[in-house]
Amino acid sequence: MDEIHKMLAEVGVGSLEDLFSDIPKEVRTQLQLPDGIDEISLEREIRAILQKNRKLTDFASFLGGGIYNHYVPEAVNEIIGRQEFYTAYTPYQAEISQGVLQSIFEYQSMVCELTGMDCANASMYDAATALGEAALMARRIKDGSEFIIPSAISSSKKSVLSNYTRGMGLKIVEVPFREDTGTIDLEKLKEKVSTATCGVYIENPNYFGCFETELKAVREICNVPLVVGVNLLSLAVVKPPSEYGADIVIGNSLLGAGPTFGGPLAGIFAAKKAHLWKMPGRIVGYTHDSEGRMAFCLTLQPREQHIRRAKATSNICSNETLSAIASLAYVSLMGRTGLKEVAIASMKNARKLQAKLRETGVKLKFEKGTIFNEFVYLMDTDFLAFAKEHGVLAGIPLEKGLGIENGILCAVTEMNTDEEIEKFAGLCKKYSQTHGGA
Repeated sequence: MDEIHKMLAEVGVGSLEDLFSDIPKEVRTQLQLPDGIDEISLEREIRAILQKNRKLTDFASFLGGGIYNHYVPEAVNEIIGRQEFYTAYTPYQAEISQGVLQSIFEYQSMVCELTGMDCANASMYDAATALGEAALMARRIKDGSEFIIPSAISSSKKSVLSNYTRGMGLKIVEVPFREDTGTIDLEKLKEKVSTATCGVYIENPNYFGCFETELKAVREICNVPLVVGVNLLSLAVVKPPSEYGADIVIGNSLLGAGPTFGGPLAGIFAAKKAHLWKMPGRIVGYTHDSEGRMAFCLTLQPREQHIRRAKATSNICSNETLSAIASLAYVSLMGRTGLKEVAIASMKNARKLQAKLRETGVKLKFEKGTIFNEFVYLMDTDFLAFAKEHGVLAGIPLEKGLGIENGILCAVTEMNTDEEIEKFAGLCKKYSQTHGGA
């Protein structure tokens, strides 16, 4: 108590009550802390508490919705764990950051090769911020007051997009999806496109996991900048967006990173060369130094730290270098063949699960749609808790605003075994028998 009195005297208050007088009594609590213990006992106690945690590897995971459980080779973590990558921040000084700049240059080249686009930036924060930047870029390319998106995209993307466009007075117009295929309704799209439209956003595969199969028609309808959201892995097996007229391509460079609490991620951002000077973020370029040696430098950095605010295209003052390098390391290690094998394995496993669910009587939504590695099934969403109790993370419930009652989105990757798929289907059957299914 002497210590307390001395401290109170030092700060000039008469009692503990006076010290905490600014805190309302109704929100105060009495902490019942135990007496101090030695370090060994403390560690033992903390380990006992941590035993309550359950890791993703304790479950058969079928979670998706933008973040997927792909295998990450140990070599990826070894590479990004090097101190020049792990501790590096923004490489302003080209003369001392050649390694990081080259790795970003190679990342940009990888994004261009997969998307088929002419140029890519050093990355954005994630796909949501990339979408916001793409909407503003579309408006820089084509004047207008409306930006069109599918009604079926994640609410987090919609929220970020709204934050980006509100101050610009850009109205977000939504187009519904077809009930049979889950793809965008072309007739409704035609009705929405007008002289006020400055850009159209579409995802392929879309939020329901279905490929948009009428992209040529979408391009013909939209005589405005077309923004395409992609799953980078899917580009190992399908046409790149450049082949169906995309002006801007965005997405998450989620390869090489585990689904740890939803990230970390890097947002990919690529565009046609004609739009290069409208792009946000930074671009690393290849050049030569004064002695003719190979060198890398920041070629484009149209942000307000470097140019006049009125001329800046973005307020994002950094990029996700470590996540971008992780993605680059993953693709480099896997190569063309390995990347294609992972994509095909994920697609095959998704179709295996679809077939098993049909056998058990579970209804699938969008049966006429062509999926990549995700699909929607219909089941009482309480099933998710039931499945979790039995070691299966059976998907995520669809957002209610989409109007699909008891819709659950599940994803399947190369990590899911036949035993896990059998277990998933078995739990569906067991739950339906006891609870009546959807």
